[in-house]
Amino acid sequence: MSNTNHNIAEQFIQYLNDENFEQAESCLDADFKFIGVLGTREGASVYMQEMKQMKLKYQIIKTFTSGEDVCLWYTIDMGNKAIEASGWYQIIDGKIRSFKVLFDPRPLLNDQ
Repeated sequence: MSNTNHNIAEQFIQYLNDENFEQAESCLDADFKFIGVLGTREGASVYMQEMKQMKLKYQIIKTFTSGEDVCLWYTIDMGNKAIEASGWYQIIDGKIRSFKVLFDPRPLLNDQ
C-alpha cells in the first residue's frame, strides 16, 4: 500500500509540473486541506485555483513513505526564487487528504 501512496504523491507533483491541473485535482480528496507556511486552504478546488495561477515547478530530491504518510523533499521553482521545501502528504483511500509544506519563507518575504 505504501508504494501506491508514494506513487500518488509523485504523480500529483508530475501533474503540477506538466500544468495538467485537472489530473492533479483528481489526486486530491474533496475534503482536502493544505497547511502552508503562509496560510491554509480548505478544499481541493480552492487549492487548485491557486496552483493554476502560481504554476510552481517541483524537482523531487527524496521521497519517504510510512503507511498513509508520504514526505517529499524537493526544490520548488517559484519563478524568481527556488526554495528547498518538505511536503507531508496524508493519503487515504488513494487520494491526498491533507498536505503540509514547510520551508523558510524569508527569501520570498525579503522581496516585498
